Amino acid sequence: MADLGELTALGEHALVLSILVSLPVVGIAAVIGLVVAALQAATQLQDATIAHLPRLVAVALVLVVLAPWMGSEIATFAATAFTQR
Repeated sequence: MADLGELTALGEHALVLSILVSLPVVGIAAVIGLVVAALQAATQLQDATIAHLPRLVAVALVLVVLAPWMGSEIATFAATAFTQR
């Protein structure tokens, strides 16, 4: 059975990993959202579909590109967590 220090370190690593894995997707969604909002403000074209569709496409592309890296990071963490004492 792992002691409290090991469990705390494992939990901390899990939280940092979740931020690290989700940051590219959230970052791209935020950047695309800002660009679309600026374009909508400049053109005064206020349609909800225009606001969501580019963000959805960009996030889907980022997930397709980064899915192998995300999966390997999570699998490495899981293997480390289960093989510890």
